[in-house]
Amino acid sequence: MAKLWCSFFLFISLLLQQNKICMSLLEQVPSPPLPILPLPTYAQLKWQQREIIMFLHFGVNTYTDREWGTGHESPSIFNPIGLNTTQWANVAEEAGISLMILTAKHHDGFCLWPSKYTKHSVISSTWQNGKGDVVQEFVNAATNKGIDVGIYLSPWDRHDSRYGDDLLYNEYYLAQLQELLKKYQDVREIWFDGAKDPKAQNVSYYFSDWFSMVKELQSSINIFSDAGPDVRWVGGETGTAGDTCWSTINRTSLAIGASNITEYLSTGDPRGTDWLPAECDVSIRPGWFWHKSESPKKLSELLDIYYKSVGRNCVLLLNVPPNTTGLISENDAHRLKEFRSAINTIFHKNIVESSYVKVSSQRGGKEGGFGPQNMLDSDHLWSYWAPHEDKKEKEDHWIEIWGEDGILKFNVIRIQEAIGLGQRIKEYEIYVDGKLIIQGTTIGYKRLHRLDGDVVHASVVRIRFIKARGVPLISSIGLHFDPFWHSKFTAT
Repeated sequence: MAKLWCSFFLFISLLLQQNKICMSLLEQVPSPPLPILPLPTYAQLKWQQREIIMFLHFGVNTYTDREWGTGHESPSIFNPIGLNTTQWANVAEEAGISLMILTAKHHDGFCLWPSKYTKHSVISSTWQNGKGDVVQEFVNAATNKGIDVGIYLSPWDRHDSRYGDDLLYNEYYLAQLQELLKKYQDVREIWFDGAKDPKAQNVSYYFSDWFSMVKELQSSINIFSDAGPDVRWVGGETGTAGDTCWSTINRTSLAIGASNITEYLSTGDPRGTDWLPAECDVSIRPGWFWHKSESPKKLSELLDIYYKSVGRNCVLLLNVPPNTTGLISENDAHRLKEFRSAINTIFHKNIVESSYVKVSSQRGGKEGGFGPQNMLDSDHLWSYWAPHEDKKEKEDHWIEIWGEDGILKFNVIRIQEAIGLGQRIKEYEIYVDGKLIIQGTTIGYKRLHRLDGDVVHASVVRIRFIKARGVPLISSIGLHFDPFWHSKFTAT
């Protein structure tokens, strides 16, 4: 009996010891670092990953050769006899675009859907004998291609007689907003702005009411305006952001239509309490609406815009206006396809993948799961390198890239932060073979540096993080070669 009890106690002792070892191992697995507030929503993260989205300015201005209609245009002039929204979606798909935004109503007040609140719409046009619906055809074509849709409903209305009476016009606007969002489902972005002629009647827009109604009807939508609440205007229409561009800002410092906030919109605010990333809008042509006399921008111009928008922590909203027939012009479609092909050519190969990457430290040691290999996988949000965090003394955090054969050949440097845990980096430096070549500020979702000269030959690239909100968390790095930079092939 004593022998039996002895064996029992030995078994319990071994079991407790094994359990202690398991618990010890579990305690050694490091947890992720705490986030730095504010943080993006799921919808904002998905929007950021789109990188390039499309605007389509289409309406009576397409037929009058104007940019801003007067509101007195006869609806009968709207007659896109060859309208083919499937062609729009095909062009977007070939350009790698996952979201298209249509001007359902521009400043002239003409509606591209049969609104029951006004006759100034497709109902009164000659197109399809007044029985057509451009918005429905647009939504159907995009959905069939797996492309998400967005809508622009201009606050300024130069046609409707209710414009000038705050209450009546806001009731009218809200009625159309409800009409659109109840009829057309799964809208992913809705566009509001404060654009209007300074001489126009003064009307107070009930933006708070509008935004609340939008979220009530479609909660997953991103609302764009000068002041968000989900996506902010970058402050200009050149398609470019500031060299410093924070996704954080203080919404209380913003007002839709204000002229004195453009610089703040461009740079954002490291002390901002709201996550409100910037969208850079620009047209592929000089004008926003189609004009027979205009041609698309050169490939070199579009690439420069890409580096200064997507490459500066923003999303590029590129306008591609349909023509009078109702199609995206062939030369615009061709330029878009060239643009996507060029981006793919530049970034399809990452030289870092065949190089040796060394880091200053890593969270939890070599087996901690936050090593440099995380910067080379396909997850650019939740897989990242995290350095060791020592709260007692300031550490030097850096990444080094060494050429496997001793030589690195590139002219583009790419750095991406794990923004799901907040935007952190305030200041960094890049050295090539010990020579300082870049002093940067923000990184965010994606930062691209295109270097002078056709190609850089180097042995080592060092990225040093000088200042950050918390420790830097880097989700991806890349060295790429842009053959179009300083190339004769981009001259046309």
